[in-house]
Amino acid sequence: MSPDVLAGYASAREVTRHHAKSFYFSSVALFGARRRGAFAIYAFCRRLDDLVDQSETDPALLPGLLDQARQLLYSLFVRGTVTPIAPWPEHELTAFLDAAERFGLVQQPFLDLVAGMEMDLTKKRYASWAELDLYCYRVAGTVGLMMAPLLGTTDPVALTHAADLGKAMQVTNILRDVKEDLAMGRVYLPQDELSAHGLSEDDLRTGVVDDRVRRFLQMQIARARTLYASALSGVPYLRGFGSKRVVRLMSSIYGGILEVIEERDYDIFTQRVSLPTRRKLWRLAAVLATPNP
Repeated sequence: MSPDVLAGYASAREVTRHHAKSFYFSSVALFGARRRGAFAIYAFCRRLDDLVDQSETDPALLPGLLDQARQLLYSLFVRGTVTPIAPWPEHELTAFLDAAERFGLVQQPFLDLVAGMEMDLTKKRYASWAELDLYCYRVAGTVGLMMAPLLGTTDPVALTHAADLGKAMQVTNILRDVKEDLAMGRVYLPQDELSAHGLSEDDLRTGVVDDRVRRFLQMQIARARTLYASALSGVPYLRGFGSKRVVRLMSSIYGGILEVIEERDYDIFTQRVSLPTRRKLWRLAAVLATPNP
């Protein structure tokens, strides 16, 4: 492995450690090239986020920036060459290309992720779960599809379960971040379901937890758990060493955030919900103790 590739993987590891603590924690179940590849995928997606952030002061820049991202993906997946653009360091792209070739990553999920970021250009509200489901697929379900070949499967049935893990994690993040999203003028909750529970955006802004909020959140948590259950149904398809454990661990850690919401009597407004480190360690121990055929 060349020094540039090694440097790229090391850089991707640091990006993951700094920005995605739960993902980094869960990666302990992977080893060697698979773990490095997971870091390379995460860092690539994180740099795409950084690219979008460049347009915060001038949203008119975003379409052109996303076109640059598509051109970069064409260069990597079709031409097999590295054509650096900011904010991607060249050595990280070199490592990403190494992982893509090693594990047979495909371009489409990355293009779908770009399309998901493009949705934020025009959509700040989602009328129904069907609309939000598409968004969740594009910004998170795609990551499950990116990871699937690295975890040892390209089976079409397994890919459905892989996408559901990403969507489950995105729904979890949405519930955790309602207050922060409101502050930015965004509501990633189905408008029809809010209305059916007698809730308005003004009700959410008050931060008062009443029975309407509890019933609404119970519905969303049940949806997320159904998606996590689907993700776990895909575990038998995984063939990479450590792959089954990493999916179980990610499902357990992110699913644990839903438990914390329930324990706080559905108060998602007072402080940001997170799973304490000691509980992550207990979950890690439980997953490692589980047979991994």
